[in-house]
Amino acid sequence: MMKGIVLAGGNGTRLFPLTSVTSKQLLAVYNKPMAYYPLSVLMLAGVRDILIISTPSTVPVMRNLLGDGSQLGLNLSYAVQQEPRGIAEAFLIGADHIGDDSSALILGDNVFHGPGFAELLREARESLDGCTLFGYPVPDPDRYGIGEVDRAGRLVSIEEKPPRPRSNTAITGLYLYDNEVVEIARGLAPSPRGELEITDVNLEYLRRGRAKLIGLSRGHTWFDCGTHDSLLAAGQYVRFVEKYRGERVACLEEIALRMGFIDAEACYRLGAGMRHSTYGRHLTEIAYALD
Repeated sequence: MMKGIVLAGGNGTRLFPLTSVTSKQLLAVYNKPMAYYPLSVLMLAGVRDILIISTPSTVPVMRNLLGDGSQLGLNLSYAVQQEPRGIAEAFLIGADHIGDDSSALILGDNVFHGPGFAELLREARESLDGCTLFGYPVPDPDRYGIGEVDRAGRLVSIEEKPPRPRSNTAITGLYLYDNEVVEIARGLAPSPRGELEITDVNLEYLRRGRAKLIGLSRGHTWFDCGTHDSLLAAGQYVRFVEKYRGERVACLEEIALRMGFIDAEACYRLGAGMRHSTYGRHLTEIAYALD
């Protein structure tokens, strides 16, 4: 079994003043809260038992937004990260949640989309052996953790914000790990900033020869919505896909229906509760179509 973690912590200072009175994960990416997007990725991977980690002030709001997840066929729980102490701290906070299982961690401001993405996720989950990372080409690799692969496609190096990058493949905010990740995280030394770095976790798996990098194809899209420009670009992308391709992105209720987490009747009821919005009407229509 694989457990999910959405790390939606931090203060979102790069998005001030937007985030001066609200959480970044509650900002809109076109027509849905940002939090819907990472949650949708875990659902597409078939993960249903999910821990949402956020700040003390945001956890109650996230709980009001998503509840216990039962309406989506999920089991959602919540935990507080008192201060931003690094991505890898999620495994210490979520150790009891993970238990003896593998885990999928996704950052709360990441948006993924593309053809066959759900199948790619499920294949990665089923073939997991150690650590699986997802890479995406970027024009400014000095701003990211960068993965380098050899000619055979094997991951050979990981560098955090290198001044002279060996590739342009950024390691995105989606990570799959076996159960050893909890002990690896516990053994990390904090960085000079006092944080537990996810790159150090990934490097330990690489040293053990158990780290894999899946490159997302050109047909896939990834946004790290941590800046005003990327937040706007993600919203414009979702608008284009939904308006001109007729495809809904991160529609949690539709995903739950298509994944078999809920039935058509439950999907219809959820849509009827939002019937005055185009989102709600879409849910009632899709429930009829798939009944």
